[in-house]
Amino acid sequence: MHKNTTSSVLRRTLAVLILGSAASLAVADTTLLNVSYDVSRELYKDINPAFSAHWKAQGGDTVTVNQSHGGSSKQALAVAAGLEADVVTMNQSPDIDILVERGGLVDADWRARFPHEATPYTTTSVFLVRKGNPKNIKDWDDLAREGLQVIVPNPKTSGNGRYTYLAAWGYALDKSGSEGGAREFVGKLFANVPVLDGGGRGATTTFTQRDVGDVLVTFENEAILIARELGEDKFDVVYPSISIDASAPVAVVKSVVDKRGTAKVAEGYLQFLFSPAGQEIIAKHNFRPRDPAVLAKNAAKFPPVRTFTVDEKLGGWAAVQKAHFADGGIYDQIVVKR
Repeated sequence: MHKNTTSSVLRRTLAVLILGSAASLAVADTTLLNVSYDVSRELYKDINPAFSAHWKAQGGDTVTVNQSHGGSSKQALAVAAGLEADVVTMNQSPDIDILVERGGLVDADWRARFPHEATPYTTTSVFLVRKGNPKNIKDWDDLAREGLQVIVPNPKTSGNGRYTYLAAWGYALDKSGSEGGAREFVGKLFANVPVLDGGGRGATTTFTQRDVGDVLVTFENEAILIARELGEDKFDVVYPSISIDASAPVAVVKSVVDKRGTAKVAEGYLQFLFSPAGQEIIAKHNFRPRDPAVLAKNAAKFPPVRTFTVDEKLGGWAAVQKAHFADGGIYDQIVVKR
């Protein structure tokens, strides 16, 4: 082949490769990783395609959102150890605060970045019992009865389990009027826990598929989901006289989005959770939405329940973490005596 012809072929080939590469870049997806807690799987399976369609309609790129789920505290530690989450959607604020403390992965003012202190929805701890409630379980006192088996995920790795522990502590604090009374009551309750699963979904499997336990303490949304999907002829949901407000916080992982160039879409993703469309999906999955109109529309699904917050009754999350869940804290002391 003539030298000039060879050069011409090479130039054309190079041009095709460059154009092909540019075309690939043009259609490449923007990806996000949402690292979340155990029982939000189904929620985000619905949220993610809805957000992608919304973002595209606003003139944005094609976005693919990937999900990672596990015990909330375990997930937070994975992000702190290097799991590259663009956003975190947890079930308790300490699991985001730890990402502030460990190298500033999340901005310290994350609560101010979105409405309602960056909590797009809330839920509460309720009881799921076998159909007909054969053990006549009505309130927290019943969970401390001798001979009863209570299924709860591990409070050291699961926000679900931590909320159960704190809901029981708050109830006992009211009833006994003392920290000592609360410690004694929670000790009796956890003595009735035969196995401590790592997260809420594991506890659900233990109760519903392995048929272990007389009662599962879990989030309201999980209890409703189980009753509906596994058969309303198998389980009943029981609301205790008082429970805990379990608001679910969200945040952008600044160190990751800055590196990946995904800050704008990550913020848009979390903002979508507060939009009417996002709130409708949240209500569909049995979480209590923040939007008053959406909540009113779903009032039949969410009966009134008396709740308290960690700040109102227990001195705030920092105090709770130090007193109850630090190594050697009250929870560890209680479990050692089980």
